[in-house]
Order: sequence, then structure tokens, then C-alpha cells
Amino acid sequence: MGDARIAVERCGGRERGRWGVGVSQRAAGFAVWYLRGVAFVNFLSAVWVSLGQDVRRHNQENFFTPYLLTAGFASGVFTAFLAITMRRRKRAAWILNLVLSGLFLALFAFAMAFPEIRRYPQNWISIVLTAAFVGALLVGRREFYAKGDRANPRLAATVAVGGGLAASLLAALLVTVTDQAPHAARSTFLERWHYGTLRLVSVAADPSRFPYIAPPTWVNVVINVLSTVLVLAVFYAAFRSRRAVDPLTEDDEKRLRALLERHGERDSLGYFALRREKSVVWSPTGKAAVAYRVLGGVSLASGDPLGDPEAWPGAIAPWLDEARAHGWIPAVMGAGEEAGTVYARHGLDALELGDEAIVEVAEFTLEGRAMRTVRQAYNRVKRAGYTVRIRRHEDIPADEMSCLVRRADDWRDGATERGFSMALGRLGDGRDGQCVMLECTDGAGELRALLSFVPWGPGGLSLDLMRRDRDSDNGLMEFMVIELLRRAGEIRITQVSLNFAMFRSVFERGARLGAGPVLRLWRSLLSFFSRWWQIESLYRANAKYRPIWEPRFLLFEKSADLPRIGLASARAEGFLEVPGLPGWVNREHLDTR
Repeated sequence: MGDARIAVERCGGRERGRWGVGVSQRAAGFAVWYLRGVAFVNFLSAVWVSLGQDVRRHNQENFFTPYLLTAGFASGVFTAFLAITMRRRKRAAWILNLVLSGLFLALFAFAMAFPEIRRYPQNWISIVLTAAFVGALLVGRREFYAKGDRANPRLAATVAVGGGLAASLLAALLVTVTDQAPHAARSTFLERWHYGTLRLVSVAADPSRFPYIAPPTWVNVVINVLSTVLVLAVFYAAFRSRRAVDPLTEDDEKRLRALLERHGERDSLGYFALRREKSVVWSPTGKAAVAYRVLGGVSLASGDPLGDPEAWPGAIAPWLDEARAHGWIPAVMGAGEEAGTVYARHGLDALELGDEAIVEVAEFTLEGRAMRTVRQAYNRVKRAGYTVRIRRHEDIPADEMSCLVRRADDWRDGATERGFSMALGRLGDGRDGQCVMLECTDGAGELRALLSFVPWGPGGLSLDLMRRDRDSDNGLMEFMVIELLRRAGEIRITQVSLNFAMFRSVFERGARLGAGPVLRLWRSLLSFFSRWWQIESLYRANAKYRPIWEPRFLLFEKSADLPRIGLASARAEGFLEVPGLPGWVNREHLDTR
């Protein structure tokens, strides 16, 4: 069975009994929900004037409210931020809350020694809630295990000093421009700077100390908002997860290539694990590995684990442990059905995103009525004088490869090299000699388009890169793909993985007779968005080859994490800055015009 073994309860690398896990988890959950509740009341008090006045009245003189319960937007933001970091099990957030609430509880307990304080029932309720929060932190301490980046203290100090200086100068500038005091000219810039700095660190400044400074109310509000933003920036810098891990080493890449030689035919996306900005977690026996990249606090893996399926659990478990130890959100983009089942056994939920188009060379034909449109387009391009040259990368001389790389860069859509889970991210590397290049030239011998495929086991190819001259004839990409399928015997290829069709089943089943209203509505919405993101046209571009459709899945832990996972995948694919689908869906889509 290799690395497949009986699972035990894990948390940040620690193994504990089920009873201990239950108590500590419930205590940690209470602490998080306490902060959420307090944040809600603080926000509500900020917009509900009478409630805000009541909260403030119950937090003055001989009255105390529970830990962090005040009235205002700034306090609500601060408390909500702490709730979020505590939910992500950040150790630094646990320490901060324990110190602050512990000091507050000690001060509260001392105050309760005075009769005028303890005679109010509200104060007893407040001290009980605060003590319960402190107790929950202590009981649930093992649940807050997520490590921060080692550079966080230095970064937080830099943000505090640099941001504080910038915010105070901006506050001084606002006060200077808007000062409405009768003798405003008598104030010096240092006095205005002093006033702005006091507004940043406190709610109000003593008017008697600044007789020549009287900015409008909105300026004071803006300065207080700057203060809130600065505090949040400092805490974000202090609590942020570790940004990245070590990329692939020479030894890692060598071992991954060995796994691909033995098991590469299992997954058409396996070769893309060799992207060098990815990191890798190995099973104890080295028979399996999970390749991933950390972006925006998300540990994003792609495709199936590499290696022997029996050893997959031995690689998945340490990957999940590492993600939880650093407070990362684990996610997998584009996993196959078999791998999705294994991931699901480790606590991840699955969401079907679409289907990968795979063409079996032996079954592909241009004959028949169903292929009439494709056949006509192919013949039209062929009559225009276009020809295709097919070579392994290792058979291309270095000077020719350099020229091809330059042309591919010239034809690239945008400055960013897109792709992550279905793109290699490099062209012409000496270690990728088994990749296949298709070069398309026009009747005059001018290079017009390129296709590059990565190996998929000994007899398969997976589409990596598609580039063409925008002035070339339409249908050129289809012509090149068909040429590859017709001449696959030249390079001993039996199957080819093409593009990914997102929500393919919706388009296919939604167009059938008898489709339900919900399915038809969903199809209509996708068709509407296809005007910008080409979802439907990409499906139809794949369907014309009569492929085998293999489902691909997104794996995740919690539905609430899906927005962050979506942003992280968009960043990984290089599509965050432009509207459209992630690169593993788009993949320089086939020309469908």
C-alpha cells in the first residue's frame, strides 16, 4: 500500500485524542464567534445612533462593557479583522488577543473590588463574558497553530513607522488646507502636524492647545479613517501568512521527471508540475508528490498528484498539514475524477468545473456529414498555401529555437506569460526536448503560427502554447491541430489533450429537448457572459474534433474560501488584471472565428 495508512486526527502536525480535539475545537470556535458577535454590535452601533449612544453610556464612569465591545466603525473593523485572523488559526492573533483580553480581565477584576463598580449587574455580565473569552483562548490554544512569516515583525514595524509618518503628514496637509480658525495663519506647520498626529492616535485633540486650528468635522473623520486603515495595515503585516516556499530544486525536478517517466500517462496535466515557480511536497517513500504554488494565502495545487496512486495519500496529507500549519487555504484546480475522490477522503469538497477535450488519434476522421464544416475549413486553409512542420524540441537547432521564441513573444497577447495548471510557462528550455513544436508557414514561407505540446506519457501530447500572427487567415489553429492528428504517426502519438471547456455539460444538456427551467436559465446566463469570456465558443471550438470529455474538478475545504481561491487562481494564471477566465480555462483558446 506504500504510503496509504490509517488517518489520525491532525492539527498543525500534532496528533491528539478525539475528546481533546472536540473540546479545544469548540473552545476555539467560541472565541471566534465571540469576536464576530462583538464586531456585529460595533458595526450596528455605528449606524444605529441610539444604540451607539447606549453602548457608549454603558462604557463610561462605573460601567464596563465586555472585551472589545465599543460603538463605532473603526472598532468594528478592528474586531472583525481579529475574528478573521482567529478563524484562520493564526498563532500571532491568539497571542495578541490573550494579552489584551488578559490585561483587560485583570483590570476589570481589580475594579470589581470597589462597591460602586460591582453593584451594577452589567459589570458582572461583562466580566463573565470576558473571562469566558479568556478561558476559551486558553482551552483552545492548540487550535491556533498557523505560523506567520518570519519577516512579519520587521514588516509590521516598517509599516507602522513609514505609514504613520505618511499618514501624519497627509493629516497635517488636510488641516492646513481646510483650517477655518479666525487666525489660522498664526499656526505653524509643526503645530498642524502635531494636531493631525494626535487625531491619528486618539479620537480628539484638546482644542485649548490649538487655538488657531479648527478644521471642519469631515477632516477629523478622514483623519480617523486614516488611523483605522493604518492600524489594519500594521496588523495585516503582523499576521500575514508565509508568502512563499522554496521553488523546485534541481533534485526535485529530477525526481519529478522520474515519476513522469513511470506514471506520466495517468494525467495529461502531469508535465505542467515542472513549472519552476511551483513547490513540491513528497510522500515519505518518494513515490508520489503534490506540486503547488502559494498565492494570496492559498496553497494552490493543479491536476492530479504525481506518481503511484497508492502513494497519493502520503503526499496529500503532508501538503494539507503544511497548508494548515501556515494558515494557507488548500485548493486544487483541474483535478481528475480519481484524484478528486482521493482528495475528498482527506476532507476536501469537489466542484465540477468542466471537461477536458481529449482526442484519440485512431478514432479521429474528417469524413462524414458531422465533420463537413471542419473539413471545408481545413481544405480552405490548405488551398491558401499553408503548411505545417512538426518536430520535437530537441530536433530544433538552437538558433532556430531562439527565433521561434522571439516570434512567440511578439505574438503574445499582453505582457504577462499566462498559465499555471495547463501551461508550462517557458519555451525552448533544453530540458523540454520531448515537447513537440508545430510551425505553420504561409505560401511565401513566412512563419504565421506556432503550437507547442508537452509530453503526456509515452504516447500522448497535451496542449501548452498557441500563438499566431493576427494578420493570418482565420481557422489557422484548427488547421494545425488537424495536421497533428492526421500525421500523429510521424511522432508516434496516440492521443492529444486539447483545451478545457468550462461548464460544458450546461451547454450540452441545456440545449436538449426537455431541459428544465433552471438548466435553461443557467445556460442563458453563461451564454450572456460568453460575449466577453468566450465560454460557449471555447466549448464549441473543442467539440468540433469529436473528443472524449474528461471531467475536471475544483477541490476546496470550505465554500466561504471560494472567492479567495478564485482570486488566487486568477493571479496564478496571469488573468487577474484583465477580465476573462483563468488561463487553465482559456489557454490561448482556439481560433473560432
